[in-house]
Amino acid sequence: MNVDDLLTEAYGQLPDLVRAAVDGLSPDELRRAPDEGANPVGWLVWHLTRIQDQQVAELSGADQVWATGDWAARFGLPADPADTGFGHTPEQVAAVRPESAEALVGYHGAVAERTRGFLAGLRPADLDRVVDEHWDPPVTLGVRLVSIVSDDLQHVGQAAYLRGLLRP
Repeated sequence: MNVDDLLTEAYGQLPDLVRAAVDGLSPDELRRAPDEGANPVGWLVWHLTRIQDQQVAELSGADQVWATGDWAARFGLPADPADTGFGHTPEQVAAVRPESAEALVGYHGAVAERTRGFLAGLRPADLDRVVDEHWDPPVTLGVRLVSIVSDDLQHVGQAAYLRGLLRP
């Protein structure tokens, strides 16, 4: 297996994990936090998708799916490409109101499709390209792609755990 196949496999697991975390949950369940100040399932899946959308768009030089489609309206939010959920207050978390599980699955699917296309065009040498010099050592494309999928896997695992609390 080569590196681009490995990345494609890692990112390719996310859509099924997202669907399993939200499938059958009502809008109320998607928005229900397990405790005050905690993040609900819907916010976690929205956030992991926003992070992938924002970062892969930046890496590929493309517009974000969030800013070019009707996705924001389906979450009760403006189409602000800077809003990924990072640093959200409890009030901002509560403002993320997915209309349905299918809205989450659909948005994630659109982002996953764009990510697959980006990954398919990579060559091994591309992974060594420095994409962020604000760190020591500077961050390469390969490191950034691993960081994104790692963050997404953590958040989808959190969402799946919360689903189990909602539907034991």
